[in-house]
Amino acid sequence: MQQSYLEVTFRHGKPIAGYYYLPRRLGQKSYRTERSNVGLLVDYSRSGRPIGIEITAPGELSLTALNRLLRQLGQDPIRRAEIAPLLAA
Repeated sequence: MQQSYLEVTFRHGKPIAGYYYLPRRLGQKSYRTERSNVGLLVDYSRSGRPIGIEITAPGELSLTALNRLLRQLGQDPIRRAEIAPLLAA
């Protein structure tokens, strides 16, 4: 997978969690997870490369915090429109 994308889980029409997939090789799996900001967990591959961000508290999510984390991980920042379904929580 060469591009990042967001997957959102809804319950009763409201987002309850999200996963922001980062670019990774096909078949690459999470080997370890580290807690970052409130409601953000980073999944890493066996080689230590970040492969995704679990968003466990959509109501607490801010675009600024997510973009700060993405920069720390060496990833490009995202636009508000890309996470709009989570910000509606």
